[in-house]
Amino acid sequence: MKDIAKEFSDVIAKRHWSEKYQKLTQTALQDSDVQQFIQEHQDQLNADILNNNLDAIYEFVQAKSNRDKFAVGYEPKLIIANHAIQVVYQPNQQLVAQKKQQELERKFMTIDMASDIRQANLDDYAQGAAGRQESYAAALNFILKYSQNQPQFIPGLYLYGKLGVGKTYLLAAIARELVAKDVSVLLMHFPTFAVQMKSAIQDNSVLTKIDQIKAIPILMLDDIGADSLSSWIRDEVLGVILQYRMQEKLPTFFSSNLSMTELQAHLAINQRGDQEDLKAARIMERIHYLSHEVIVSGPNRRFN
Repeated sequence: MKDIAKEFSDVIAKRHWSEKYQKLTQTALQDSDVQQFIQEHQDQLNADILNNNLDAIYEFVQAKSNRDKFAVGYEPKLIIANHAIQVVYQPNQQLVAQKKQQELERKFMTIDMASDIRQANLDDYAQGAAGRQESYAAALNFILKYSQNQPQFIPGLYLYGKLGVGKTYLLAAIARELVAKDVSVLLMHFPTFAVQMKSAIQDNSVLTKIDQIKAIPILMLDDIGADSLSSWIRDEVLGVILQYRMQEKLPTFFSSNLSMTELQAHLAINQRGDQEDLKAARIMERIHYLSHEVIVSGPNRRFN
């Protein structure tokens, strides 16, 4: 089997090129990756092709030696296309990991959640304490059905249980699975969001904030029912968001320390202590449509 690299080296020696150019060319050809490329593609190469593509070979060797100057985050690679040698640049492992994290942050949006919430893992949840079988199965069932793009509406989950049993963690783990399937998710701490919405009145951004939230493909409201709500937050913020999502058939998730029955009683009393049963019932009608109730049990994760 002929040695194409040696054959071309002999050609170089016979050419009336400057000594400096010959040296640069020979050095480039002697590069181990270039030698391997020639060896792997010798059935497609000859001395003429190498001669006509010295610039690509030289660029490749220079790019390898000066990665920080050529294309940060990319690795050069030699390929053959249309009987010519070309240099292409492929993202390195660090850049791939960085882009993956950026994509995760872009599609897995959060409002007032812990910084490490995106690391939640459904397998870790399943391997935790007893009492999670029902919630784990419900999570898997939603992910499976939603991923199949079924034409019918797939309700989200209303996760309720005692403090610290892993409701928020499960929401985040579900979100991460959905994001991996190219679905945008917003997970937000609802009591904090309610406070922010009151502040939004001052800069007249209430409707803008509601519009940004209500149309997210998957919305997760964490810790709903933890604080008393004003009639305005309940009806003009939460009610508007849920009404839109019900009309557009957008799955919505909730976590709460209260069952749906308990939440209705909680929502019926506003911050002034007024009893507003009908308005609370309207909110709960939407929550019942958008999600189905699943209990999350087990020991308190925060103290184990």
